[in-house]
Amino acid sequence: MTPRRMKTLIRDRRQALGLSQRELARKVGVTDAYIALLETGKKTNPSLDVLKALAKALDVDVADLLG
Repeated sequence: MTPRRMKTLIRDRRQALGLSQRELARKVGVTDAYIALLETGKKTNPSLDVLKALAKALDVDVADLLG
């Protein structure tokens, strides 16, 4: 997994969809702090369940998040 690619994709896609970190977190089922950690690259190994939920919320493939 490439943390730089994942964090950039999450942030850019979230912003393109007009979602706040809090709104994305609610859709994914995590805290907004968790989303912030992913977007800053401080959290680089989300679970498969979180990856699937992120992909669904951001309308991308899981493979896109993995780089």
